[in-house]
Amino acid sequence: MNNLNIIEQLVEQAQMRWQDVIQATSVHIQLVFFSMLIAVVLGVTLGILITRVPSLATVVLGGAGVMQTIPSLALLGFMIPIFGIGVNTAIAALFLYSLLPIIRNTYTGIKDVNKATVEAAKGMGMTSWQILIKVELPLSIPMIMAGIRTAAVINVGTATLAAFIGAGGLGDFIFLGITRGIDGLILLGAIPAALLAILLEIFFGSLERWTTPKGLK
Repeated sequence: MNNLNIIEQLVEQAQMRWQDVIQATSVHIQLVFFSMLIAVVLGVTLGILITRVPSLATVVLGGAGVMQTIPSLALLGFMIPIFGIGVNTAIAALFLYSLLPIIRNTYTGIKDVNKATVEAAKGMGMTSWQILIKVELPLSIPMIMAGIRTAAVINVGTATLAAFIGAGGLGDFIFLGITRGIDGLILLGAIPAALLAILLEIFFGSLERWTTPKGLK
């Protein structure tokens, strides 16, 4: 099939299903948002924890790394007996896939803070908690935000697989297009997902620059 026919199919499907595309995009965003919200809270917390308890670093990073090696569909399958078919399973799987870059970048960002700066803070009488909040976290924000941005962009693509377990999202069009052999329908799901990933990349890039202390820009 030539490119012109594919474009015609895409236009035709878009005209027929534009309301469904809006609804699917909304579901897709919700899947990414809630999974990322949980991943950021837990990932940053674990990243901080292993800087304070280095003996846990290998276990935590290794466990998060193992999650990344499990194929997406297999992980969704593992989650079904626990959460059932649908949105909860998709969010759980996406959350697990998002953990590694967030934990790793939080850990690396804090560990890379200049030791002289930390010692100076201690010399001023700051507690460990004050050093974390006022020194280490602000200086490691660029690295942490880079991890969150990476996780979010990957999450958008992985969320298309949620269609295979009835969670909805833009993957519904891709799956339907594959089963029916309609390339235009595949693009109807793939193009909004790609645009969403680009928008998230731009958003988190801007957020990263905004939250970076002036001296580090």
